[in-house]
Amino acid sequence: MASITRRSNGRWRARYRDENGKEHAKHFDRKVDARRWLDQVVASVVRGDYVDPAAGNITVTRYAEQWEAVQVSSAGTRRIVDNALRLHLLPALGHHKIGSVRPTTVQGFVRDLEVEGLSAGTVRNIYDVAARVFAAAVDDRIIAHTPCRKIRLPKGGNEEVVPPTVDEVAAIIDVIDDRWVALIVLLAGSGLRIGEARGLEVRDVDLGRRTIRVERQRLQNGEVHALKSKASRRTVPIGQVVVEELAAHLSAYATDGPLFVDELGRALPYWRWKRVLAEACREAGVDVGSHGLRHFAASALIAGGASVKQVQAFLGHASAVITLRTYAHLWPGDEDRTRNVLDAALGPLADSLRTGTASRR
Repeated sequence: MASITRRSNGRWRARYRDENGKEHAKHFDRKVDARRWLDQVVASVVRGDYVDPAAGNITVTRYAEQWEAVQVSSAGTRRIVDNALRLHLLPALGHHKIGSVRPTTVQGFVRDLEVEGLSAGTVRNIYDVAARVFAAAVDDRIIAHTPCRKIRLPKGGNEEVVPPTVDEVAAIIDVIDDRWVALIVLLAGSGLRIGEARGLEVRDVDLGRRTIRVERQRLQNGEVHALKSKASRRTVPIGQVVVEELAAHLSAYATDGPLFVDELGRALPYWRWKRVLAEACREAGVDVGSHGLRHFAASALIAGGASVKQVQAFLGHASAVITLRTYAHLWPGDEDRTRNVLDAALGPLADSLRTGTASRR
């Protein structure tokens, strides 16, 4: 499999054949260096992590495209991966041979993303896709080690959610076109994701039982797809305010298909909704996104005393961990609980204490 021979020019030639029978050779001035190199190669073969030196000559673009084509994931995840590759990773690193990418190269890529003004969370999401690509290249024995090691990522990706106030939501409702008032009220009163709301059919709404059945989502490209997770498929209770607004909406904008349609009867396009909401927020002087209205619904539940499990089920989170990670700061802290419990326990004594204080004066 391997051998070392001295050539006529005095140099030492180390050579071996890989598992496919392909011969590889390298020349050294000293026999000891040839032996050390050959021993390292043999050891990597024995360990099962041998990598053909020529395999890393494939470009990042070529390998990433091959990798993306065979991924099995939800439509939403595919969209995130495609955006990260097409808009960021490939324009920046695609021309590199994958074997030439070093940790410093990746660190520079991350720094450039931050310089572009992308949020810390967005930078982390893009980096995660890059890390998956290079990890797959290691598994495919294209490269020996991933360059995504000890990379410093920007901080600040875990900012606490600040839900909009009632006044901010009311300000949007005051200025938005009548056609879309019900959608604002629905998002704020049900906690639905905008894709879930745009995916609603008239048949999903039961005004008598005051519930909405969430069965599907409409992606940004207009396609209808399955929900993010099993937990996302749920029946959401809605209050009387939402019920009355939806009833008025259905009376004014009759449809037997999608619940929210544009003037031509087409399911509300994402780009149209984004523009409508942005214009309304600008006119109202507030900064509230579709997901902010979801946070509004969650915060209202928490303020009303809902448990973590109740909020999780209402929002369709896959686990309570997600709910707590997002909204833990909105639940009363331990000190607040202690005060409330003690006040409740001492409540029956309050009158007598006040009476006793008055008599002592």
